Amino acid sequence: MGGFDLSRTNSNGTTGCARSSAGLSGTTGDYIPHHAWFQYYASTSNPSHTRPASVSEIGNKGPANHEYDLNDFFSAVQAGNSPAVSFLKAQAFQDGHAGYSNPLDEQTFIVKLVNFLQKQPTWSSTAVVVLYDDSDGWYDHQMGPIVNQSTGPADALTGPAACGTATLALPGVDPTNAHALGRCGYGPRQPLIVISPWSKENFVDHTVTDQTSVLRFVEDNWLGGQRIGQGSFDSLASPINQMFDFSSPRNSGRLFLNPSTGQPVHD
Repeated sequence: MGGFDLSRTNSNGTTGCARSSAGLSGTTGDYIPHHAWFQYYASTSNPSHTRPASVSEIGNKGPANHEYDLNDFFSAVQAGNSPAVSFLKAQAFQDGHAGYSNPLDEQTFIVKLVNFLQKQPTWSSTAVVVLYDDSDGWYDHQMGPIVNQSTGPADALTGPAACGTATLALPGVDPTNAHALGRCGYGPRQPLIVISPWSKENFVDHTVTDQTSVLRFVEDNWLGGQRIGQGSFDSLASPINQMFDFSSPRNSGRLFLNPSTGQPVHD
């Protein structure tokens, strides 16, 4: 998480929870608490922002409880201690959220990250998935299909308190509930990009996927197909396997881009 390390001081003198950075859309705080998804689960929550005891501990059991600052990811990779799966979120000014971020600042973050990973010896077994949690004005707002219906006070898509009839719905967290309320989906269409030596070249996937498709990929590869359950969409999401060709990697080499212009550069 960008801004998670409260012991750091930014170049503008800000530190702790008040760390901030300036981008094309202005100055904003680096860390947004409600965007820190690992903080919602006891198994990964780190409410005191406890630092890992060492770089070698990152990705393993320790006082940080798997919640780290974005800089810790780069340190771990450089030390040859890359976790099998990492979820990254930029500092707020580079996270692509309309209102306080800008696509060009977002581009800087993504390009620097991918350029960095391409220089590592682990690149041959790496896949980067770029995905978004909402559109917020930057994307096309194409309505997706309703794969999970819901009826309740949180719903209003097809009528008052309704998103369909809830006859096709995931079970709720409480197994006695008929279905998970307030879980109407899908919402607006979002970009999902796979960058890897194993991703298909010049390929646009027309499969309906969502964020939990990435979780499903992780579950299938590392957890033997285990699903979260309790109304999670990973149980019905399409996979992302069709975006890869695991028979052979592409032989087009590595492509480094200029973070500011997005144009190819020679490294």
